Amino acid sequence: MTKKNITAHCAVDYAFKRIGGKYKGRILWVIRDGFMRYGELKRAIVGISPKMLTQTLRELEADELVSRKVYLEVPPRVEYSLTSTGEELIPFIKQLRSWGEKKMSQN
Repeated sequence: MTKKNITAHCAVDYAFKRIGGKYKGRILWVIRDGFMRYGELKRAIVGISPKMLTQTLRELEADELVSRKVYLEVPPRVEYSLTSTGEELIPFIKQLRSWGEKKMSQN
């Protein structure tokens, strides 16, 4: 979902529409420490199909949360990293992760 397509009536709805979905938060968390290539992301995100990874990366890039850098090499090399806007989300994702770990350990 791109920023242009988001209609929300409150800031919470807006935020979750930008980062909601099964894999967006996980992708943002995995690339929080620097550049990652597509294959590295595929190995790190258990259960994601190549089609879903590509689609989700495109959405994150369109929402300006992830940047994509293409190197003009043979074979081609592409790296993904967080934008400054994406980096702003990491403290919140960290809190959600801590909450999730706590709740998982209680079950």
